[in-house]
Amino acid sequence: MIVTEVIDRAYGPGRVAGPGPYAPFAELVGRDQDVAVIGEFVARIAARGGTLLLAGEPGAGKSALLGNAEEMAATAGLRVLRAAGAQSEYESFCTLNQLLLPLRGELDRLDGLHRSALTVALGFGDGPARDRIVVSNAVLALLQDVAADSPLLLMVDNLQWADRASALVLGFVARRLVGSRVGLLAAQRSGSPGPFDLDVPGHEVPPLAEDSAARLVGARFPDLAAGVRRRIVAEAQGNALALLELPIALSDSQRAGLAPLPALLPLSPRLRSRWSPLVAALPSSVGFLLLLAALEGTGSLSLLRAAAGADCDIDDLAAAEQAGLVRVDEGTGRVNFAHPLVRSAVLDLVPSGDVRRAHRALAAQLRDQPERRAWHLAGAAIEPDEAVAGQLERSARQVRSRGDASGAVTVLVRAAQLSPGGRDPGRLLAEAAYLSATVTGELPLATRLLADARRAASGPAGALGPEGALHAAVVDACLLLNGDADIDAVHRLLASAVEGWSAAGPQDGGTALDATLHTLLLVCAVGGRAELWASFDTALARLDPGDRAELDLLVGAYADPARNAIGVLGRLDAGIAELSGNTDHRRTLILAAAAAGTDRLAGCREALWRVARDGRDGGAVLPAISALTLLCQDGFLAGAWDEAAQLGEESLRACHSHGHPARAWLAREQLAMIAAARGDDERAAELTTQMLRWALPRGAAAARMAVHRVGSLAACGRGDFAEAYREATAISPPGVLAAHVPHALWAGLDLVEAAVRTGCQQQAEAHVAAIRAARIAEISPRLKLLVTASAALAAPADLAGRLFEQALAIGGANRWPFEFARVQLCYGEHLRRVRATSEARVPLGAALATFRALGARPWADRAANELRAGRLTVVNSEDTRRPALTGQEHQIASLAAAGLTNKQIGQRLYLSPRTVSNHLYKVFPKLGISSRAGLRDALLALGSDDSVLAASALQRPTAGACVLGTAGA
Repeated sequence: MIVTEVIDRAYGPGRVAGPGPYAPFAELVGRDQDVAVIGEFVARIAARGGTLLLAGEPGAGKSALLGNAEEMAATAGLRVLRAAGAQSEYESFCTLNQLLLPLRGELDRLDGLHRSALTVALGFGDGPARDRIVVSNAVLALLQDVAADSPLLLMVDNLQWADRASALVLGFVARRLVGSRVGLLAAQRSGSPGPFDLDVPGHEVPPLAEDSAARLVGARFPDLAAGVRRRIVAEAQGNALALLELPIALSDSQRAGLAPLPALLPLSPRLRSRWSPLVAALPSSVGFLLLLAALEGTGSLSLLRAAAGADCDIDDLAAAEQAGLVRVDEGTGRVNFAHPLVRSAVLDLVPSGDVRRAHRALAAQLRDQPERRAWHLAGAAIEPDEAVAGQLERSARQVRSRGDASGAVTVLVRAAQLSPGGRDPGRLLAEAAYLSATVTGELPLATRLLADARRAASGPAGALGPEGALHAAVVDACLLLNGDADIDAVHRLLASAVEGWSAAGPQDGGTALDATLHTLLLVCAVGGRAELWASFDTALARLDPGDRAELDLLVGAYADPARNAIGVLGRLDAGIAELSGNTDHRRTLILAAAAAGTDRLAGCREALWRVARDGRDGGAVLPAISALTLLCQDGFLAGAWDEAAQLGEESLRACHSHGHPARAWLAREQLAMIAAARGDDERAAELTTQMLRWALPRGAAAARMAVHRVGSLAACGRGDFAEAYREATAISPPGVLAAHVPHALWAGLDLVEAAVRTGCQQQAEAHVAAIRAARIAEISPRLKLLVTASAALAAPADLAGRLFEQALAIGGANRWPFEFARVQLCYGEHLRRVRATSEARVPLGAALATFRALGARPWADRAANELRAGRLTVVNSEDTRRPALTGQEHQIASLAAAGLTNKQIGQRLYLSPRTVSNHLYKVFPKLGISSRAGLRDALLALGSDDSVLAASALQRPTAGACVLGTAGA
């Protein structure tokens, strides 16, 4: 019986839980590979027996795997005998007695010597004890005899605690089961001495992967706040027991994200029983050293030695090392805890007075490190201390600058607790609430902290002070935006806060004012109406030029690029050029937002990936969501649609899981654009409907314009130009570039093409005149391509061809493959209509190849239909002789056939060179070739010359090379 049959009989055919094939229990999330290994072992027991030893750290989930194996074995018709070692049992053969007790009635199967030896050893009768080898042979004989009737599985948990006599017998038996109908499945802790050290197959049960750990915690504790779940996953380090027990020890407020988590998480009784006895057994001097190490964090032996003083000898850590609690690395001069929870266990056993003494000792050694010293002074404080509170506040700024917003919140809350009174506690708590609302994304915690801030402030709410009031306004705005309030209400709130700051007279609003104005700018942009900008413009005018540089950049390149982008492009390009060494994620996102409106996102990719990775790892959720959405947009424009879709879905999931619907429409917009371009009308409709459900009640015009943009693109793709015209003119009327509507910048080609195709020639010409007058072609090669192509569409036939050639000759325009192929399609359509049929083959074939590579089905259909109408050769995309290349594989193969290196292809398609290499490794056998030298002929043999031509066109920037040169190929 094969393994799939065994497991299918146990759990039903095709049962799937998670990414792997079999995960029948919630406790086994992420254990698909382990289940498969055990399933294969169980499946072969009836034929040839054997032994399998599971090993793993305490709490890894070995017992759950044994339980899973027992059910599989029973379903497969095996008889199962179970036993478990126990720390409290030391009598000889007690584990063996537990295992073989169900076979007591079968002892008569044995001969007299073996029956007597086993009866005495197991305590079933009296008599002289026999030699261990006799007992071992008796056990083996009994098992083989019983297994003749039915295959037998022995299961032993916690083998490391089995009594020595039982362990030796089991070791003897385990090495002799191959070829029998008996299997032995045992589990023990990694590194534990056992009897199975020689020639016994084993399987290491690893810690759970991070995604599996998150799924396990989410399944068991669905109401756990997202930030708390991340912390639990980080602390548990893949230990299943810790993942399921750590949330139990938290308070209801902490689990809900309404209270900050402590620096060291508390232990549940079950976890405490695992670690605390080992810590408690150590001498007091060692315990104090461990306490210092737990609080100090870096494991520096020199610092621990200095802080411990004469009372402790650093060499005493050897006792903790022998107990498996720490590892001392003399080479690096550091001590590392075996597991993060050991630190919690140490702190759990120590009186508060000793904790304060340890903090004071560490603070005394850190005078040259004010940030760390401040935290230890705070740990030693028992009363409000203004000096320490001030040091903590400065420390919070440094912690935040490193990207640890969650840590900064914790420090600010502690600073507020130590602040003597007045406005400082409220101001500090308001700032902590602001970070929770705008960086870590923990809105429930932000709500709680803001309420605490207002209670802490003396007098009315205004006593929060100017900075506190501004931070409070931003938090309130975030809560309203993610609630049911409309844009106008949020705008009034923020405008009032800024006006209140202005009315207070000359003052430096600092980061609070900057945050408020950035939030107000975002609200104005989402609102999409000119009247919203008046209060923002007034506040901006009051700022010094140096303080408004970033805001000016966003106003120019993000809020209304059609009118203002040209004036800020120099500063934007300079800023993007400096991103390679930038570690300020806020600065990265500001530049990337400006870049998104001016086709410069490619220069921000590396920096945006840093934001996304750091957000995933450090809890800066909202910056990560923004970075993922911007990377998705860049991927769509660059033609990496599969990766873009993955990024958009990740961003959307993060919005849902953290309760931020106000950001979800941006991810949905990008996903809907991909769906529309690929002809997935059902998915596009689903996404745009969700966008409208959020946008319409709130007056979010920008989201509504995005829906029209998706509609116009989808309609153009399927050739429904009347619908495309309605959608495009809803964004901006013909002949007008609507103010503060960035989508008007990008929908120009849709509008002009739809107008021409529906007989609205005058409107098309008016719109071309408007976009030319706005000089948007100077913003980027893509916009120059679209403007020139729009002009060609609206031009008389005798001028159109030259304009199309000018468009396709624009340097760098081929970096946007979808738009470039659109223009090739339009050019080919024009050539066919002026009866230059043979010349039309090249641009139409190139467009067809690009659309197919992207998976843009309706656009590929348009190109293929044009080729058929001109009686030109067209490759059937459904041809069953064609290898099953994915869209991305086809695109990579075409570019490689055109001579691009892996690095160049990666830059073009937004992939790493290694990913390109991996794709080509899969492509070669599909095409029946062994190197890239055969790519061109292989693609041509498939009738895919259009693919190679498209790649060549992408590589060559001039019109002659793009059209005439390719034709020669």
